[in-house]
Amino acid sequence: MGFVLQTLATRAGTDNIWPDPADRRAATAQLLERASLVDGPARREIEELVVELNVEVARDVARRYRGRGIDQDDLEQVACLGLVKAVRRFEADKGRDFLSFAVPTIRGELRRHFRDRGWMVRPPRSIQEMQASINGAEEQLVQDLGRSPRPREIAAHLGVDLDLVVEALGASGCFVPSSLDAPLSPGEAAELGQTLGTHEFGFEAAEARAALGPVLATLTDRERLILELRFGQGRTQAEIGAEIGVTQMQVSRLLTATLAKLRLAMESAA
Repeated sequence: MGFVLQTLATRAGTDNIWPDPADRRAATAQLLERASLVDGPARREIEELVVELNVEVARDVARRYRGRGIDQDDLEQVACLGLVKAVRRFEADKGRDFLSFAVPTIRGELRRHFRDRGWMVRPPRSIQEMQASINGAEEQLVQDLGRSPRPREIAAHLGVDLDLVVEALGASGCFVPSSLDAPLSPGEAAELGQTLGTHEFGFEAAEARAALGPVLATLTDRERLILELRFGQGRTQAEIGAEIGVTQMQVSRLLTATLAKLRLAMESAA
């Protein structure tokens, strides 16, 4: 315990007592073992030191979530809160490595923060509730497994379908939409918006022509002429009547009969 006692004695001396991660990991393990043997203020004293030793880990996890619409200082505060929770919940007697439990706990705290405050496009409530369940399950499974659980293991623990877990995990990035003016990659002139598809009316027109071609071939020359004058050239019924030598009323009846004939032929073809 000499190493731990020396650590406690030099607590206020520097912000980075052990720059070497291996030393920090060993000291953390010793401190947590010692904390499991005491209660009250003595335990809190040791837990606070564990937090100070591992605060850079929390900040590193928080940095992975930057650029998603929440201030970095806020993310670091939330990550530190997750670290404190991990220290207080960690069960040293299970023989697990502390960071394998702390990192998922910190990530879970950050995800909760985004779920509650960071959504630009809010997913269905069922997905939000599943994310909350997943966060709780991850903390328990990390303790049991000694590593981050796989989606299948989370689904089995919660007794839900794997697809629901995968969907909830996939929705964890819906925080800030990408700008359509953003380049596809740094230095490129092409923008994201240029890759999006647009509605192409030409396809519909081509499909309609392909379907109508055989049907139009069944019409008489007079019926095809009336359709061309009405829909191709935009003539009025009176103008069509004058063109083919019939009254406006007769043009109306001919159009109605021709369109009904076309409709029936299309339905039969379908």
